[in-house]
Amino acid sequence: MDFNKKRTGIEQKFFELTSTIVSDNGYVLYDMEYVAGSSTLRVFIMDPETQSAIIEDCVKVDRAFTPYCEDEAYNWIPDDFMLEVSSPGMYRSLKTMAHFESALSKTISINLIGKLNEEQAANLSTKLKKANKFRGELKAVNEKEIQINIDSVDVHVGFEQIKRANLDPDF
Repeated sequence: MDFNKKRTGIEQKFFELTSTIVSDNGYVLYDMEYVAGSSTLRVFIMDPETQSAIIEDCVKVDRAFTPYCEDEAYNWIPDDFMLEVSSPGMYRSLKTMAHFESALSKTISINLIGKLNEEQAANLSTKLKKANKFRGELKAVNEKEIQINIDSVDVHVGFEQIKRANLDPDF
């Protein structure tokens, strides 16, 4: 999990540029990922009112990149640069404190690095005590951990234990 991930180099430059472009067009930057090996920039945007994005929103942000790609001042942008703009989706990843805060009272799925410890799993069924994947309602979040209700049991899980987390509205 890249909770509080620090960006450096070209990824930081893309983050700054993307933040400006997305904001200037009236959207919220939900997440951004730069894959250096393929020169691919993945941008996930949301309309602040709908908490999602439709194709027209994505096209608008995509087109807003064009002047920067053609500007000599941005010669650090690779020639083979590929841009993908989309909504974070219904099953959006939860990677930052803001992501988790926006998911409060909603159903999420988490995959752990390893298993819950004895204290965390004390009131869970035998089957769940052995699991490393869980679904439940996100009850609370702070800078160290989340509280998730799993099978009517509130469990505290530290961010360092979480491999991956996402919304799971179909639960």
